[in-house]
Amino acid sequence: MKAIENLLENFLFASRWLLAPFYVGLVGAIVALIWYFGIEFIHLFHMLISGEGSLVVGVLSLVDIVLLANLLIIIIFAGYENFVSKIDTEDHEDRPDWMGHVDFGDLKMKLVASIIAISGIELLRAFFNVESFEDRQMAWKLGVHVTFVFTGLIFAIMDKLGEHKKHTS
Repeated sequence: MKAIENLLENFLFASRWLLAPFYVGLVGAIVALIWYFGIEFIHLFHMLISGEGSLVVGVLSLVDIVLLANLLIIIIFAGYENFVSKIDTEDHEDRPDWMGHVDFGDLKMKLVASIIAISGIELLRAFFNVESFEDRQMAWKLGVHVTFVFTGLIFAIMDKLGEHKKHTS
């Protein structure tokens, strides 16, 4: 019976590798974002030369893309290391300090913080083009952003309470 249990546990442990293609797919999403960033960067120069559109909105679009790419890197590295396998970089000098130290709770908080930042940029971009939106659309954008902020606060409180329980156990 112990042999069957060991076989099952080894199979379940090996199944973590089924997540690897998802992380490779996220790397592909970063490549797509590079392409999109290039298009937005060219569009920024067009706005600068033609005087059409807001330069601030164009720059915010670039920042939005960069934040999304950063979020994907955090998810790829932390998710892979937490759920699949440790990334052996042999103490590479460029290894980010946080790599290998982000647990699931930290990953959740980084994800929520990034979503709030991206949502905030989207809201700011909408405020710069407020004449393009109906009141209802602006209300939805603001409501979604406030919901993200509230969710982030609740997650932070839950993590703080959970941290307290870890130290008292």
